[in-house]
Amino acid sequence: MSAPMLEIRNLCKSFPVHNAFGRKTGAVKAVDDVSFTIDKGQVYGLAGESGSGKSTIARTIMGLERPDSGEILINGESLSRQSRGDRRQVQMVFQNPGSSLNPRRTVGQSIAVPLDAHGYAGKKRDRISELLQMVQLPADFAERYPHELSGGQKQRVAIARALAVEPRLLVLDEPTSALDVSVQARVIDLLADLGRRMELTYLFISHDLSLMRNFAGNVGVLYRGQVVETGTAAGVFEQPSHDYTRLLLASVPVISKEEEAMRPKIPLIDGEIPTAEALLALRQADQPASQERG
Repeated sequence: MSAPMLEIRNLCKSFPVHNAFGRKTGAVKAVDDVSFTIDKGQVYGLAGESGSGKSTIARTIMGLERPDSGEILINGESLSRQSRGDRRQVQMVFQNPGSSLNPRRTVGQSIAVPLDAHGYAGKKRDRISELLQMVQLPADFAERYPHELSGGQKQRVAIARALAVEPRLLVLDEPTSALDVSVQARVIDLLADLGRRMELTYLFISHDLSLMRNFAGNVGVLYRGQVVETGTAAGVFEQPSHDYTRLLLASVPVISKEEEAMRPKIPLIDGEIPTAEALLALRQADQPASQERG
């Protein structure tokens, strides 16, 4: 039996909390003992509202953050032991295509960056044209600058850049949240088509449960840095077992009576996930008085 494409084991990541004078007053766990696996060719959806820890997990997988503890395995090998060449198996598509592309570089120059970084030996112009064709853009887009493109076109360029070094796993961090609804659907269709043709594995991070329901095969729900529910997309969305999952589903806007009938019938709760400072204050308030004095 082959190893999963991605395996997360007991991942933890904390960030310090500072007061107005810059003094560290504590730390808050952004990711708290998270574990999940993604088999080759799967789409795994990681759902949760802002502040739940989704992007921290993505950045840790990409090596942009160092975990406090736990392990990340890519194709059965620990991320900490992989060489630079091995790490090209994992690439990321960021949330805002406008800010992820250098405005001073042409589309072709942006796509060429990972090719240069990994010592691509072929003809770059031909490879750039091939990548643009993959994401359904004309070859002459290589000469354009980001400000000449629409939001959907910029995200297609970002996808082409991520595919440049032939990764096996793409981390999609809210890849459609900055796009119009009609454009979102076309980008998701493109990703699904690329996944089938290139046998890609996706970690799809989003707060948009409607998109996730139709795109992901398996789903994990994050709340305050912990996975509180996991399972198939159909199982989680049709019969959620955790109160937070039911709350998320009850908050999804609907436009028909059929969709309204599918929503869990629970009272909505006003407010957001507490900030790091608020969580720290709550924990300090729960400590015994003797510990506070000590």
